[in-house]
Amino acid sequence: MMLSRVAERVYWTGRYLERVANTARLISIYETLLFDLPKTVELSWYNLIIINDLQESFGERYSVRSERNVVKFLLGDDDNSSSLINSMKAARENVRTTRDVVPEEAWEMICELTMYVQDNIENGINRRSRHEFLEDVIKGCMQINGLLFSTMPHVASWEFFQIGYNLERADMTVRYLEAGLTGILELADDDYAVNSQQVIWGSVLRSLNATQYYLRTTRSPVKGHEVMPYLLNDPAFPKSIAYCVKSIVKSCHCLPRSEPLIGHMTKIEKKLNGKMDFENPGEELLNYLNQLQILITSSHFVVSDIWFPTD
Repeated sequence: MMLSRVAERVYWTGRYLERVANTARLISIYETLLFDLPKTVELSWYNLIIINDLQESFGERYSVRSERNVVKFLLGDDDNSSSLINSMKAARENVRTTRDVVPEEAWEMICELTMYVQDNIENGINRRSRHEFLEDVIKGCMQINGLLFSTMPHVASWEFFQIGYNLERADMTVRYLEAGLTGILELADDDYAVNSQQVIWGSVLRSLNATQYYLRTTRSPVKGHEVMPYLLNDPAFPKSIAYCVKSIVKSCHCLPRSEPLIGHMTKIEKKLNGKMDFENPGEELLNYLNQLQILITSSHFVVSDIWFPTD
């Protein structure tokens, strides 16, 4: 069995790589959403801070909730441990100290992407060059993940990478759903409401690269009462929470002492299978998503207690 510190670093490599891609995609899609919505709909860039539960740390750094401050905080702020640039540096450091279990080509690609981010971070903050920068980052992460999926031996180190990767992915999916529902609840009840709802849920699907597969699976237009169950429970879509949970359980069966994490995943599955009224979204549904997010977030502490002791 591999050393716990190696397992922890591989686990965090999976989390950080997925976090980098998600952060880039979130900003890119949110910018598109603001252009697509009618001018009468007012959505603040600060919603991205709320989605990521970063209100306190953002408030310590900035007094103005402007687009530039929000984007700078999420992309290039050295004092934000979850910023894109810090997540990229953390991914590189975790791979640097576990190079014997990670393909050499992956290490080289992560170094190249980290240098690209460091050298071009201002392009991401500036609106004019932002889209190209974010697209390059997303493609870079996809290339690294593709290399790892195709060349990394599927032994214990791979399973820890998978657990971290899927936990981060599930966490972000539920945050996207919370953001979409919050936006819906903030809409004014006017002539633009129905169209604005469709735009918002379409944006959530695009954020997760899910539009094509949602339309193919549901055979229905983009509607919240169809989008939410799809992203929560579709058994085949890799970014649905149910699929991520299933993948984590599969990895657990390949690792020792995994029973507590399997039990925790069972709690999440029960939450997913609970009956909810998706056709009439309101505070009850928002509370449900918040409880689900808490369960997913707390999964890390279960993982840490089992495999990453502090002593």
